[in-house]
Amino acid sequence: MLHRRDALKGLALTVGAAATGWAGRAAAAAPTLGWTPTALTSDQARLVDVVAELIIPTTDTPGARQAGVPQFIDRALANYCDQTQKDLLIGGLTRMDADARASHGDVFVALKPEQQVALLTAYDQEAAVAKGQNPGQPHFFAALEDWVTVGYFTSEPGATIALKYDPVPGAYHGCIPLAEVGRAWATR
Repeated sequence: MLHRRDALKGLALTVGAAATGWAGRAAAAAPTLGWTPTALTSDQARLVDVVAELIIPTTDTPGARQAGVPQFIDRALANYCDQTQKDLLIGGLTRMDADARASHGDVFVALKPEQQVALLTAYDQEAAVAKGQNPGQPHFFAALEDWVTVGYFTSEPGATIALKYDPVPGAYHGCIPLAEVGRAWATR
């Protein structure tokens, strides 16, 4: 049940955000989604979208956004992950926004790219340390990187453009040196 005091607090926060311009900056900086998330909130989906593109950016090959990685992660959370995996990833996304606000005064997606990269680098280093100290305890950023990587390389652009692809690869020759084939291959 909503009490008058809670309604007034919400109204005060809304008016305060509008008056300071914070809401406008955050909304302007957030990328628009061309899809509707099911397991993530819209803000969490935007955060996953930005982070995935920072992990696998568009270069001479499509980036994570173009490969549909954010949608893949949302679909995996909705349909395949257990509650522990969901809690780890959602908790990590919540932490990323909290850390961005504490360090830079705004949500992660509203930060400058160099600020975003600095935070991701710190999480990556933290995950490496955590893996060495507590091998059985997963870190949210390592899990997020895994989901981005799997989502990317199982997508059509990841498997056919980023990797070499030949739908009819020819004869099978097991145990050959990697130098003979170059990059890794993705085939059906």
